Amino acid sequence: MMTTTTRAADRRARAALSRLMEPSDWVGLALVAAVGALDGLRIATGEVNPGPELQAELYRLLNREQSRSQQGMLSEALQRWRPRIKDLDPERDLATIERLGGTVLVPGDESWPVELADLELAEPLCLWTRGQHSHGIPPAERTIAVVGSRDSTNYGNSATGDLAAGLTQKGYCVASGGAYGIDAQAHRSALAAAEPGHWPATIAIMACGLDRYYPAGNEELLRTVASRGLLLSELPPGAAPTRWRFLQRNRLIAALAGTTVVVEARWRSGALNTAHHAAGLGRPVGAVPGSIYSANSAGTHRLLRDGSAVCVTDAAEVAELAGPLDAGAAAEQQVPLSDHDGLSVEDLLLLDALPVRQGTTVEKLSAVAGLPMRTVLAGLGRLEIMSLAQQDSSGWRRQQRS
Repeated sequence: MMTTTTRAADRRARAALSRLMEPSDWVGLALVAAVGALDGLRIATGEVNPGPELQAELYRLLNREQSRSQQGMLSEALQRWRPRIKDLDPERDLATIERLGGTVLVPGDESWPVELADLELAEPLCLWTRGQHSHGIPPAERTIAVVGSRDSTNYGNSATGDLAAGLTQKGYCVASGGAYGIDAQAHRSALAAAEPGHWPATIAIMACGLDRYYPAGNEELLRTVASRGLLLSELPPGAAPTRWRFLQRNRLIAALAGTTVVVEARWRSGALNTAHHAAGLGRPVGAVPGSIYSANSAGTHRLLRDGSAVCVTDAAEVAELAGPLDAGAAAEQQVPLSDHDGLSVEDLLLLDALPVRQGTTVEKLSAVAGLPMRTVLAGLGRLEIMSLAQQDSSGWRRQQRS
């Protein structure tokens, strides 16, 4: 067990590492997993030279085979981090977030969301928080993510407003990304529907440091979220939003929420990325159908057609998908999710990629699941044995249990 002094040092080290490394820097995360945050920071900053046995441990953690082309993996990472070393000042960053009324959480803290462990190696190094954090972060079963297009339509805004308000009234916390469009409408409606004493009404997971409100057009809204809910980020104060950081932020939304709902999403949308993260974690995903003539609903219809999401049209259906809040009632009412029990992350990705009705090819499954062909073939064999997948003349599809 860590002493108070050791825990404080670990917190400072993780704060520094969050500035040194990009979110989901796999080599950096493996380094911390192998030697801890304190020694990881010493190695990353060049204070301590890594031994040859560390390289082998990194390969093991990353599940990679050593090859000549990969022998410089750690050396390349050290070069990548070197330009940022001069900017490291964790004491300054910790003082900044404290001045803003926030704090930084690290694994092992009582308030650390245990659901983030489902991300395995991709679990963030720390979480910077701002707002009413004294009550902690709501558990995943009480949190529902509502995401969608930035250029939302009147229909999408209306559907989002009804969903977010209804879920808030049912006692759920609405999580989203603080962006324009569906995200902003979800936050606004949750805040408007929250009863006095209902906390937190909503959580915004940001892709930048919490000393700035981004996008600027949502500053007033995000200030309100901070006063009545929470702003969260894995990035330190001063960090600017980038495309990579937005994409990596989506995994946090999916992990912190027990259920994800996509209201509107174009064919290539960041909201689909969040939905795929949720599916990979074995979390329920819902999608709101839209007009067949609307490009804003092409992505949501794709989720429904592929069997990646369940059709939902109101807050009651989302709550049913999420399951009851009461643990006792859940045991009696919730449909068992036994299909996912004991499956690895790769098999979960493959299971969620399998269509329900029309079969598909191994090549398409590889593309949809984001897995190598050999991994797909091995996974299909395991799922077939478990009566979760079957092959017919049209290809591979999910086998429905009776």
